[in-house]
Amino acid sequence: MSHADQPQHVPVLLDETTRLLQPERGGTFVDCTLGLGGHTRALLEGGASRVVGIDRDTEALAAAARVLAPYGDRVRFVHADYRDLDRVLDAEGLTTVQGALADLGVSSLQFDGPGRGFSFRRDEPLDMRMDRTAGLTAAERLASVSETELADVIFQFGEERKSRRVARAIVAARAREPIATTGQLAAIVRRAVAAPGWQRLDPATRTFQALRIWVNGELDRLDEFVRRAVLRLVEGGRLAVISFHSLEDRVVKHTLRALDRTEGLVRVVTARPIVASDAEIALNPRARSARLRVAERLA
Repeated sequence: MSHADQPQHVPVLLDETTRLLQPERGGTFVDCTLGLGGHTRALLEGGASRVVGIDRDTEALAAAARVLAPYGDRVRFVHADYRDLDRVLDAEGLTTVQGALADLGVSSLQFDGPGRGFSFRRDEPLDMRMDRTAGLTAAERLASVSETELADVIFQFGEERKSRRVARAIVAARAREPIATTGQLAAIVRRAVAAPGWQRLDPATRTFQALRIWVNGELDRLDEFVRRAVLRLVEGGRLAVISFHSLEDRVVKHTLRALDRTEGLVRVVTARPIVASDAEIALNPRARSARLRVAERLA
């Protein structure tokens, strides 16, 4: 993909996140989900001395390296999963950091970039992996998963009430031919959950969300990540986590609450999650579901 063709990523809750992370204190911050580098650039402009940028998507890292080239060696680019935070910081020789950020959403590069298979807006190979160097594609997983497990995945991660009907339809369809593209899958799901009249959400939305979460293990060890990130903060350092669906937000909320009320390791700064303003949503509709929670490390 040429630089000109690259999707433009608009970082969500940028001002709120930067303000609460307090980069003016200087020091090293870690952006655990670098994406196209929007949040990292704001941290550097705000006074952070250095940012370690982690992403499991090699295409995102390459794009971010171009965007952040003017900052030179103030940014370190690392291909890793955010849940490997301890290993990454150890390799960088960092015991602690001034602040940490995780934006758990799918980036515009992933959602809009051709050939990634995250969206049903185009008919393309059904991949859905954030890290295309590892793991099975969505198509490969759908080829062998049992109907019962698939129904559970769609219900749990997509909160789709007709999950059993969708799973049954997918299993019946794959018996006739492999489900290899987003267009095939979307058509199967739409037929399975069809309802009369206008619908705000495309009927395939919840199933696509569920499969994406499943393929990428998005909820796996999320609570552990939040805890590990907190333990890497200096006293007064802050962790900011942006989530995009209720399942993620619930894990982040309960983990931070336990670290605050039970263990006394943090003070939760955001009594309620910070959400996007109407003005931001008008400019960037994907910000509608964003939820930001921030905690500060105690002594």
